[in-house]
Amino acid sequence: MTRLRTATSTLVAALAVTALTACGGGQSQEPSVNADGSTTLNMWTFADVHAAYYEEMAEKWNEANPDQEIQLEVTVYPYQDMHNKLQLAVNSGEGLPDVVDIEVNKFANFVKGENPPLMDLTEAAAPYVDDVVQARLDLYSKDGTVYGFPTHVGAFTSFYNTELLEDAGIDYTTIKTWDDFKEAGEKYNKETGKAFGVASTGVFFLEPLITAQLGGQYIGDDGTVQVNSPEVVETLTMLQEMQDAGAISTIPGGSPDSEEAYGAINDGDYAAIVYPAWYTSRFVDYMPDLEGKVAIAPAPVVEGAEVQTIGGGGTGAAVPVVSPNKELAADWLAFAKLSPEANVAVWEVLGFDPVNMAVWEDEEVTQNPENKFNKYFQTNMFDVLNEVKDGIGHLDSFTDPSWPTVDDTFRTVTLNEIYENGTPAQEALDQAQADLQNQLGQ
Repeated sequence: MTRLRTATSTLVAALAVTALTACGGGQSQEPSVNADGSTTLNMWTFADVHAAYYEEMAEKWNEANPDQEIQLEVTVYPYQDMHNKLQLAVNSGEGLPDVVDIEVNKFANFVKGENPPLMDLTEAAAPYVDDVVQARLDLYSKDGTVYGFPTHVGAFTSFYNTELLEDAGIDYTTIKTWDDFKEAGEKYNKETGKAFGVASTGVFFLEPLITAQLGGQYIGDDGTVQVNSPEVVETLTMLQEMQDAGAISTIPGGSPDSEEAYGAINDGDYAAIVYPAWYTSRFVDYMPDLEGKVAIAPAPVVEGAEVQTIGGGGTGAAVPVVSPNKELAADWLAFAKLSPEANVAVWEVLGFDPVNMAVWEDEEVTQNPENKFNKYFQTNMFDVLNEVKDGIGHLDSFTDPSWPTVDDTFRTVTLNEIYENGTPAQEALDQAQADLQNQLGQ
């Protein structure tokens, strides 16, 4: 019998809100060893699907480690509330959980200074590190120390509605570069009058990908913002020209990952989505009418780019250094996030691209014809991942403490100025540079 309890039902989202009003939520300062010898680990997350996954990983851990059983108590909070609660707990040093999910754009807030409040997880990662995509560990590391474990690679890929493209005389397999993408999008728009790709205003994803392909950054090595650097200007100018040509268009909800967008894509209003590989789950869960019509392919690249793709989005699971159960928590978390067993579940349960590349070579898993994701798509995601695996890069700016501020500025102001208001890219980026320098005191 599994020794697992959840503080919040992962099936009823409303209980996540209720959990905010509950007292406690953090671990005691005394080791949480129970009468039966098991250890209670308190965990916070902001996603119901993550909670369900961790529950499964707790059960698997207990089966494999009967002498180190854990009772996992997961609390699901709304996204912003959880991160705010975590920041308050870090500031006070009280009420912290044993394990916590931290979204990638918030992670830099918790590794500032010489003594971050998160445990060094480098040693716990050691048994698995040779098979893990290094760029994703780097995302949750600072000065060579690992502070968080990734959930997925999130490698950018392309999702093409082949039925729509074939009707317009377009072969998606010929799209290799962004110039190819623009040409195909312009043709599609002229043939159909519909949108081809997406210009997102609510999420800052595509722009960092292209900037990385160009070899640029948004924050310099000295920590100063450089959001109007030549590479960033080239990126946004390129995308603005695509928009002017009809190759990309804004989308309801501000990004492909919104309820309004799911309906529009499902209805055939967009033909090409360049997004992280975890978007497979969104198609399967929210766009049933497109089953059998969508092919996965590598993301377009800048010609001559060394970096083909980077990870988009993500969650770093961490262990607060004050946890009285931190050693056990670190070992369990490494198992739950980095082990081959866990990464099979990442694919089969969540539909995410696993960070442990040993899974990418296991054809019983990757080519399973009964897998719901393999059934849905025309092409196999792992064939695409193996094609680009040597070109998976990392944008260093993601790990800078200033990144959350940069990301917020682009999502709330800059992208809207460029894609909605038509402000020339150079002008909008110069303004963003000035605003960020002021906010960050640079």
